[in-house]
Amino acid sequence: MPQLSWLEAEQPVAFPPTSRALDHPNGLLAAGGALSPKWLLAAYCRGIFPWFNPGEPILWWSPSPRMVLPVGKAHTSRSLRKWYRQDQPRVTFNRAFAEVITACRQPRAGQAGTWITDEMTQAYIEMHHQGWAHSVEVWQGQQLVGGLYGLGIWPVFYGESMFSRRPNTSKLAFVALDEWAYHQHLTLIDCQVYNDHLASLGAVEIDRHQFESALPTKASRLQPIDETELSRLLQQRLGVAGSHQQHMTGRSHNEE
Repeated sequence: MPQLSWLEAEQPVAFPPTSRALDHPNGLLAAGGALSPKWLLAAYCRGIFPWFNPGEPILWWSPSPRMVLPVGKAHTSRSLRKWYRQDQPRVTFNRAFAEVITACRQPRAGQAGTWITDEMTQAYIEMHHQGWAHSVEVWQGQQLVGGLYGLGIWPVFYGESMFSRRPNTSKLAFVALDEWAYHQHLTLIDCQVYNDHLASLGAVEIDRHQFESALPTKASRLQPIDETELSRLLQQRLGVAGSHQQHMTGRSHNEE
């Protein structure tokens, strides 16, 4: 029976081969280590991410299959495009990272708690300060109504969590992320594990070997995008600008 590796935080960062990840629970690879930028960068470059509950040691995961979005393939439904034209929400990038992760850690309906602990929150805020972690925010007036966050290491964006306080807002954040990723020439947006919401947005499952073949060969930061440029790209993507049909060639949308 496979043994779970214990990682000492004081030792040099060294993860076991992902081939040693458990089948049950799917992808559990190791425990211990630390949530410092050094540990997190080493983990994500190998396709490994931390996920644990309060009171547990840090647990590191490499599930297979892996849920990913091939960049440029986020679904833009008719209802999303109609809502975007009518409500004209504002979308920003890296404007309110701490507020986004705080919103993501709020318990969802039917959940007693959250896996985004205080320790996790501070770790990703530090990664944001260092230019590795990014957020997308959706606003109605001055109110933050949706968003997501994750880590960007070219050519992959590793999504961590999203939230929605009004219909369509997390979908719009996801499409905005996909649009930014497309213009950054990324290849994948990592969504970690399957859920129906991500599948409805265009994410698909691939095996570990295929996923790892797309991982970074070195740690390189992504370039941020300003609000004006992101708004222009979204207007094109969602059919507000006149160049919509030309821009959407080869891109994914549906008529729901």
